[in-house]
Amino acid sequence: MQTLSLTGANGLSEILIETGLLGHAGAEISKVFSPSRVHIVTDSTVASLYLDALARQFTLPVSTSVIPAGEEHKRLSTVEGIYHDMLAAGFTRKDLVIALGGGVVGDITGFAAATLLRGVSLCQIPTTLLAQVDSSVGGKTGVDLAEGKNLVGAFYQPRLVLIDPAVLSTLPDATFADGMAEVVKYGYIANPAILDMVSQPDYKAEIEKIIYECVKIKRDVVAIDEHDTGLRMILNFGHTVGHAVEKLGNYTELTHGQAVAIGMVAALRLGAMRGDPDLSPALISLLQQLGLPTALTYDREAIYGALLSDKKKFGGTVNFILVREPGRAEITPIEAETLHEYILKL
Repeated sequence: MQTLSLTGANGLSEILIETGLLGHAGAEISKVFSPSRVHIVTDSTVASLYLDALARQFTLPVSTSVIPAGEEHKRLSTVEGIYHDMLAAGFTRKDLVIALGGGVVGDITGFAAATLLRGVSLCQIPTTLLAQVDSSVGGKTGVDLAEGKNLVGAFYQPRLVLIDPAVLSTLPDATFADGMAEVVKYGYIANPAILDMVSQPDYKAEIEKIIYECVKIKRDVVAIDEHDTGLRMILNFGHTVGHAVEKLGNYTELTHGQAVAIGMVAALRLGAMRGDPDLSPALISLLQQLGLPTALTYDREAIYGALLSDKKKFGGTVNFILVREPGRAEITPIEAETLHEYILKL
């Protein structure tokens, strides 16, 4: 078992990575928590695969919330339903909520944990590659509004994150590819060796190592900047345009990973417009090899309009993450009107 730890504003977060870990998750949880009851939040897809197997590992009372699968359900109304389920089950501040699922489940459950009773104990058990390498670690929680993605949320570290690469075997190919977009992101912003690993035909054989390297990067960045006011912004490489196209697609036409893939290509092309080397051909080739889209198909004016509602906008500027070379990313404030000109040329 590989372990990492992160000290955040609300305490220590321990991250465990091991193939087969879900099979003894209850034992690992009991080493960290002593609740009177457990509430598991999952979605309709994951529930049929893993919910019963996890619930049976506890001798104390277990209650559940099964939410509909999909980004379109990442709403405040879903969080309210979880509140009602937890309180109806007799949940108190000394109890434990577990997020069992992908990024949507993790974000929603994390926000519910951060806000119910002003904060309750949280364990993340991510079941998608995207959640394992990115969203389950670092304490960002939130839900979407009509105006944009993750506009309501909180920074709230899980006390424990249990990552089991074995569960990835049940993912559809498209969902696995979705997570690979975030893996590629880590290669471009911090560790080019990751790009070398995922370029190999048999890279899935090394997936536990790849997950560890990605999580380690995120742990190191978050340890320096937990609340996303400085260095942590580099984790948004590809997300500026990515979030805009997700919104334009009503969160149903593109998955998050697909949007990030398109956004990373756009970011490299934008960097080339500013005089950087054009790194986009190599990225496009790798993303296509992994089964991810690379073309920006939405109206450019619409993309620019969607960008202006993003959290990365500060006054008259937007913080864009530009990669000068694989492994070196920089936070670059760009004036909104200048960015407008760039977006129209993408």
